[in-house]
Amino acid sequence: MNPLPVSQAVVIVDPFSSGAQYAPEFASRGIATVAVSSLPEVPAAYADSWDPALHHRIHTFDGDLDRLVAELRPLSPRCVLAGAESGVELADQLTGRLLPEQANVPALAAARRDKGAMAQALRDAGVPAIAQICTDDPEAVRAWIDREGLRGKDLVVKPPKSGSTDGVTRVPAGTDWRIPFDAQLGRINQWHNLNDRMLVQEYAHGTEFVVDTFSHRGRHTVADICRYGKTDNGGQMAVYQSLTWVAPDSPEVPVLTRYAEAVLDAVGLRHGTAHIEIMLTAGGPRLIEINSRPHGGGHPAFNLVATGDSQVHRAVRWFAGEGAAPKGYRLLKHMTVLFLMACRPGTVSNTAALRGIEELPSYHHSAVKLRDGDLIEVTRDLLATLTLGFVVLAHPDPEQVAKDTAAVRAMEDALLITPAPVATGTGGHR
Repeated sequence: MNPLPVSQAVVIVDPFSSGAQYAPEFASRGIATVAVSSLPEVPAAYADSWDPALHHRIHTFDGDLDRLVAELRPLSPRCVLAGAESGVELADQLTGRLLPEQANVPALAAARRDKGAMAQALRDAGVPAIAQICTDDPEAVRAWIDREGLRGKDLVVKPPKSGSTDGVTRVPAGTDWRIPFDAQLGRINQWHNLNDRMLVQEYAHGTEFVVDTFSHRGRHTVADICRYGKTDNGGQMAVYQSLTWVAPDSPEVPVLTRYAEAVLDAVGLRHGTAHIEIMLTAGGPRLIEINSRPHGGGHPAFNLVATGDSQVHRAVRWFAGEGAAPKGYRLLKHMTVLFLMACRPGTVSNTAALRGIEELPSYHHSAVKLRDGDLIEVTRDLLATLTLGFVVLAHPDPEQVAKDTAAVRAMEDALLITPAPVATGTGGHR
């Protein structure tokens, strides 16, 4: 356990994924952290990032909010932070009870987690949003499609409380949206939430970006903006291929920044971090979703290399009393994250083709887990992508990053996937 004094500790709800980076940063300033788990056990997706030794105390929420508040109040916590998506709602509730002066707008709590309420909050605030409906009634969806003139158009079906693209399905024009709607409705998703409704929305065309922010007292700051590379992988939508940092002088930055600030205000987020996914369409920016926690997957540590700062570091400095964060960011190194993807299931071989990755001039980090003989499934979402692995490239020269990106993809193409006996087709990775 952390030996630091526990008075004025920081409470972190679900300190998993990138939320695990809070504890060492606070500890370096002599501030202890107390972990609260919102679930009976740590989800498998977060297991590798969970380190109980980082925290002075650990509490598991059993549904009794009054008891948890009573246990935490004697600590006089300086703040309550959500480490991962699963902890957003409980962190909101605890802040309201323990530190009401730091609370985000209580009436808009649902809009900071539920995608249906999120879209409604944007409409109420006059912020442009993607046309969508959130319901458990297929007849209401059918009427909405006719009313919006979306019959014969591409649609998206997804749970309102999913994460990491879990259950997100593109429905191409002419195919039946009822199939993914019925398949997901009533299911317990991998974040232990019941899909009691489904979100159906117009498919937005454009380029997707993420804006990562830290806010304090209603003042919003941008720690980084990145551009996603995503692709449809067979019947799966929005499978990650890449994530590239955008230079702060790029023309998209002020447009995305203004829109992100409007979204933050619309959902009532005045304190804390947010991960805001935005599609830049021909008609302007449109929200995909906002997550009221840090960018996952270890992103803040990579962002520290790319920009010299991160959401986590801004939050730590603020709550440690070291002053306000800058409004924007700078780019010290051009950085790209490349995600590996499998287009078919089968047995992997020739993984030796990936051995040259660490010799590339822009190589920064890799988490490639493939071994000859591994059985893999088709990449369906972000968590499956992370199972295969990813590579981080960083260099002052963007041309070097581009050359090394091509080299990584060539190595990836050299992988072989032999289908299982019951499958059809031949090997080949992509």
